[in-house]
Amino acid sequence: MKNFWKKFSTVSTLSTMMLLTAVPSLTNAASPQKVIVQQGVTPQVLQNASVFGDLPGNTPVTIDIVMKMNDKNKLAKYINETTTPGNKNFRHYLSVEQFSKSYGADPQSIKFATTYLAFFGIKSKVYPNNLIITATGTADQFNKAFSIKLKQEKYNGKTFHGTKDNPKVPANFGGDILCILGLSNYSNYTSHAVKQPVPLTENGSTPVGPLNLMPQDLIKQYNVQPLYDKGATGAGKTIGIVSLADFNIDDAYGFWQEAGINGKKNRITKTNVDGGSGWDGYDETTLDVEQSGALAPQANIKVYVGPNTDTGFTDAFAQAINENIAQQISVSWGESEPGIQYLVQQQVETPQYAEVFNQLYMQAASQGISMFASAGDEGAYDAAREFGLNSGVANAASLSVDNPADSPYITAAGGTTLPFHFHSNNYNLDVNNDQERAWGWDYLFNYFDARGLNTPDGWSSRYLAGGGGGFSQLFDTPDYQLGVPGVNKYTGVLQWNPNANQSTLTRTGESLVTGTGKGRNMPDISMNADPYTGYQVWFSDPGAPGSHYGSATYGGTSFVSPQLCGLSALINSADHTQVGFWNTQIYRYAQQKDSPLHPLNKTGDTNDNGFYTGTPGTVYNQATGLGTPDITALAKKFAK
Repeated sequence: MKNFWKKFSTVSTLSTMMLLTAVPSLTNAASPQKVIVQQGVTPQVLQNASVFGDLPGNTPVTIDIVMKMNDKNKLAKYINETTTPGNKNFRHYLSVEQFSKSYGADPQSIKFATTYLAFFGIKSKVYPNNLIITATGTADQFNKAFSIKLKQEKYNGKTFHGTKDNPKVPANFGGDILCILGLSNYSNYTSHAVKQPVPLTENGSTPVGPLNLMPQDLIKQYNVQPLYDKGATGAGKTIGIVSLADFNIDDAYGFWQEAGINGKKNRITKTNVDGGSGWDGYDETTLDVEQSGALAPQANIKVYVGPNTDTGFTDAFAQAINENIAQQISVSWGESEPGIQYLVQQQVETPQYAEVFNQLYMQAASQGISMFASAGDEGAYDAAREFGLNSGVANAASLSVDNPADSPYITAAGGTTLPFHFHSNNYNLDVNNDQERAWGWDYLFNYFDARGLNTPDGWSSRYLAGGGGGFSQLFDTPDYQLGVPGVNKYTGVLQWNPNANQSTLTRTGESLVTGTGKGRNMPDISMNADPYTGYQVWFSDPGAPGSHYGSATYGGTSFVSPQLCGLSALINSADHTQVGFWNTQIYRYAQQKDSPLHPLNKTGDTNDNGFYTGTPGTVYNQATGLGTPDITALAKKFAK
């Protein structure tokens, strides 16, 4: 994890893909009856935030009115049919227009909403899916339209705007609204790119193993080469990257040249959504493009860069999915479920926040788009680094998972550590990883202890790192996971005890525990993500292509998501197909005798993500999901 979102209000750049609404007459603008759109579950604004006045009335504000999907159960059934061989709808995907007509909101409700907004001088655009209305206006205009009062607030070093008031809108469209995003612009989304927190090279001691990896190392580790031998290159396919930071396009071309990859020329297109973003986190966007494009060298790459806001993140996905050009889309930004729940409790975030993205991912699945998201880099304690262990916030140290990877309609990418060995001359310690294992840094605890790093201040950043995994508290266990051996059951390595409200942890001795869980199990599939067996990233200074151009070694599940996205493009080109939503298919394959997935089932602290570990005889665990892929074997399964 790295930089928190710096959220701010901005006037959106209005997309040419949206439909301009006409300015209505005054008589059609108002409705005599209004309904409340709930924004939170408690009466206070963010706890400990200081309110220092009204938001100036002329401040530009951008919001998203997110409409409820129509007939969600029917859509879920259709998505399953598109991934079921022999079904009449197998790989028969919807167009955006077909999705909108069958599952988007009632066009009349959309018209009522845009007419009402226009009465107050608020401009609105409607995405083709008839689910999202992006509206731009001033604070004063939204105050009047929604009967609220936007305030200026400060918390945790951030300045943002928000309101404790629940917005009121006319009943003729209010009942069809899922939520409104953007009335508060506080958020905790972070990149899942991770550097090594401390170097292992000291006094001449150097680790031995697969360090500073390049794409060719992944190709060998996960058996990708036979697809290239077959002639697959990703040609004719498009990779989509959703990110929240700008990047230098030339850095990716330079990386591919350094790696000896003969990539297609001029294949990167950057789309700034709602005005785009700054450079905070540009290394994330850079590695996403470099890694995905390296594995599918002839594929086109479309990068959707949104601002660090709720509306920016939502609109970046909405634009990518509604353009319907990319057959696979990756995202490597996330926020813990406890973080979302805390903001909801403080009435800073809408309770329906996670469902906003879930609706979009369902749309993507129905259109045959394969979606991938990083599962997180805090192991089983996804909120620990986000809040720290001294915040006093309840559940900050709970077992938890990451959003948006928690959606049942996105493939959650987990992390492993590759084999390597290290001897420390200074401390006369040996570190030995003899086989690929779940990424968790307990294998380095003795070394960290010897270096004097065993203090509570360092626990969240060093001792609790690992591949994200566990049980979602926001989404139920999806049908495709039910009955899979290992799902909703776990074996854990207990090394940390939480206090009464789970706001902090105390380190304990190790013991094995077993139990049951519920909710969406994460992750789905894993590959190498440990920064100590990490990958090279090449980049130059922000906004200055070629300046101080060079490499650094990173890790994190940030790599796995775009790598899977690139591999998806490669598989699609190899089989001349579009495989669509992965999850329903890979969970089926994992239970077959010739499974293309290798579960990491060893039990104990040599194979855990900080808590969850393997259970012999199962095909799933919450540390690595279904395990690691044999990409060539997986492609053969998808081809059937």
